[in-house]
Amino acid sequence: MNSRLSRSRPRTLVRPAFALLVSAVFFIPLYLVLANVFKRGERIAPSPASLPVPPTLANIHAVLTRPDGLFWVSLTNSIVVTASSILVLTVLSAMLGHYLARSTRRWTKVLTLVLLAGLMIPPQVILIPITDVLRVTHLMATLQGLILFNVGYYVPFGVFVFTGFIRGVPVELEEAALLDGASRMQAFWRVVFPLLRPATASVLIFLGVWIWNDFIDPLIILGPSQGTTITTGIYRSIGQYQADLGSVFALMFLATLPVLIFYLALQKQFVKGLTGGATKG
Repeated sequence: MNSRLSRSRPRTLVRPAFALLVSAVFFIPLYLVLANVFKRGERIAPSPASLPVPPTLANIHAVLTRPDGLFWVSLTNSIVVTASSILVLTVLSAMLGHYLARSTRRWTKVLTLVLLAGLMIPPQVILIPITDVLRVTHLMATLQGLILFNVGYYVPFGVFVFTGFIRGVPVELEEAALLDGASRMQAFWRVVFPLLRPATASVLIFLGVWIWNDFIDPLIILGPSQGTTITTGIYRSIGQYQADLGSVFALMFLATLPVLIFYLALQKQFVKGLTGGATKG
């Protein structure tokens, strides 16, 4: 009996040790950012992994008070682009997902397959044709053009998520609303859509993080001199021959705060969305 227990102990320690190792690998970049944010710039290159003793807020103050206002301009553009994109995407994806989930026509299945095929195409593959279209429509180098690109590319993901959840909503609820005199639009927004909060939170978080962290698309569509988002702002803060590492780390730290707060605000609904989607069907 004792020999069995002694054999099982090493096995039970393998999984926690492996989990700690994986967690440490993911924590190292986060530690480097947090440590170097509160460390003076001249101390970062010689000892990037050392603790910030004594800590300083000079790096954050330098970023917030830059003469060109790079952080505030980048933050404003990212908030406008991300908020506008996910709001439009949520409305369009929910309505189109509802139509595809409730329709019994054959061509809707073809449309669903076409939308799902859009999930397999990397945005960089269609970036050059998209820029040609935006240039013809005079939307190149504008925030409206970037928002339109985000909506067009990410709507298949939103439709995919909403369609799966709407199929789990009983049709009888909509039929009861129609019998009470509601229109189809009213039945959707007043009866069905409130039941899709977990799916809505999942779409908002996933698309919000993807759009917020996007780098290459804003860089190409907005151009290096026409505008900047929070990710391209970090790129612009690095000079060709020198860079203030303290300001770079501070800018990266400040860039993560809005999306982190956004995730924490929708965390409960997000978890419900993941577990709900995992148990359906």
